[in-house]
Amino acid sequence: MTDLVLTPERRVELSALLGDEARLRAEFPRVADYLDTASQLPGTGDERADAAFDLRLVHYLTGGASNNPYWDIVGPSVTEFARRRVVNGGRVSGSARLGFAQTILQSAYAYAIPSPKTVEWVAAVCAGHPITEIGAGRGYWAAQLTRAGRTVHAFDSEPPGICPNPSFPTFPGQRTLWHPVSPNTTHAAYNAGRHAHTLLLCWPPGWGDHMACTTLTAFTRAGGTHLLYIGEPRGGKTADTAFFDTLDSTWHLESEDPHYVSWWNLTDTAQSWTRL
Repeated sequence: MTDLVLTPERRVELSALLGDEARLRAEFPRVADYLDTASQLPGTGDERADAAFDLRLVHYLTGGASNNPYWDIVGPSVTEFARRRVVNGGRVSGSARLGFAQTILQSAYAYAIPSPKTVEWVAAVCAGHPITEIGAGRGYWAAQLTRAGRTVHAFDSEPPGICPNPSFPTFPGQRTLWHPVSPNTTHAAYNAGRHAHTLLLCWPPGWGDHMACTTLTAFTRAGGTHLLYIGEPRGGKTADTAFFDTLDSTWHLESEDPHYVSWWNLTDTAQSWTRL
């Protein structure tokens, strides 16, 4: 991917914004937080690459036009390492600065990165079936899949802007939702199974939270047969032990996205599963 090229008008806009600290903090507090902190953190060692990353982050988080701003920010920082595609800025161990940017971007968009190739892969494996996403957060993945031509019904027990959600807090200058997200999750998984939808679980909560297993069980009881799981493997930061036990005993791994992009410090993948 090539470096970001700003129009003269956009350069003037950004220059005025960055030159007015009070305005920047009032209109885009997360960007102000990033710039204040990033300058004190070690980068990748490639000053040009770090500066280019910062420009992309500032541009897109302050309203720069894009159909997939998350990817447009991190895409140029992707390299291949150990047969994986990871956002590491060209440095195997990433950097503290990139790690701080990761928290900002995950909060603004999604925990998992929807690269164009992964969106294409998901759209292909779900061909002919609507998608029900539970635990959709801001609906960023739902928005990307909708743009790819899929019908997506998104649910979350705490949709940002409707309920307080510590993973996706509300800030000035930041979109609350990218796609409509319903809080009515009680029967969402069952209805998805009953109507032959594909169930999408993208970074379901881990650390003892049983949401993933409970959702998969309801989906299965209603006759659901196709699951898309985007997250870390057993023992990682996503889903619960019972969820993985269920996958091992009654589901079959059909395919895994070979082009999936993860942050360098995570081990998530995108997988398509079918009922045995």
